[in-house]
Amino acid sequence: MFTGIITDIGTIRSREDRGDARLVIGTAYDVGTVDLGASIACSGACLTVVDKGADGDGHWFAIDASGETIARTAPGMWEAGRRLNLERALKIGDELGGHIVTGHVDDIGRIVSVEPVGDSVTVTVAAPASLAPHIAPKGSITVDGVSLTVNEVTDLPDGEAHFTLNIIPHTQEMTTLDEAAAGRPVNLEIDILARYLARMQARRA
Repeated sequence: MFTGIITDIGTIRSREDRGDARLVIGTAYDVGTVDLGASIACSGACLTVVDKGADGDGHWFAIDASGETIARTAPGMWEAGRRLNLERALKIGDELGGHIVTGHVDDIGRIVSVEPVGDSVTVTVAAPASLAPHIAPKGSITVDGVSLTVNEVTDLPDGEAHFTLNIIPHTQEMTTLDEAAAGRPVNLEIDILARYLARMQARRA
């Protein structure tokens, strides 16, 4: 489990395709405190640490991204040089500053627009029809691993929904949302409560 509160921005140092993709990610985390087999959310995708170390360029850890993971996450996010929002798994007793996040990407959205509003920016994201019914004003959503509050939702005739987010300067500074731009694909995870409610409704039908 995670909270959607980002604690580091990592950078993919290298990618080696060998069945799965072995990714080495540079991090500010002290990897001496990270166990092999630990879970780290990488821009919203929960992945397992399979190797770690430190060298002249700093600390790093490695994960294996399967073909399923790559297919279900935002295109281009696993290439060398890409920055990733990182969050270590929640521990019992930790402050729950965001909302309950599983690290399972539900679908891929697309940024429609980015508009400055004061010191913040308003980001509009297009959610696919599969997720549209589960996004509500003032509800929570995870975008590239970041816990955010939905401002407004507009349903479109094709089943998509456009929802808006207010990104304050602190969030821009601490996450990769400072790179938000129209057309950029993003990983979306709906609120876990919405997922269970949808399942309950489907069983009643």
